[in-house]
Amino acid sequence: MKLNHINLTVTNVKETVQFFEQYFHFKCTEVKGDHALAVLYGADGFCMVITTNAFNRLGNNRFPDAFHVGFVVDSAEIVDQKYQELIAGGEVAEHTPRNMHGSYGFYLHAPGNILVEVSCPN
Repeated sequence: MKLNHINLTVTNVKETVQFFEQYFHFKCTEVKGDHALAVLYGADGFCMVITTNAFNRLGNNRFPDAFHVGFVVDSAEIVDQKYQELIAGGEVAEHTPRNMHGSYGFYLHAPGNILVEVSCPN
């Protein structure tokens, strides 16, 4: 069995799509409605679907505190480069890259309040 995709609901689909395209090189292949739903693919073929909060039939509009998406890179240098790229673009990280739970990395909140981790193995 293969994990096929993840669906994340956000308040601003267009802004969230732009973030993942700009900083994590996802490619948006489909947009439905007035940015009600967007389908993105990563370089490795992973599918991320971004939908508007209107899709939350039960009204849940928050992710659990520890929920996050994680990106693994090959080295601490790449972690540092990605951190600098995000900061230069006006994004705000929770902390500078550091050693954490057996890896080296950092966290930041993407548009839509999606917690993102960028790390490499220690």
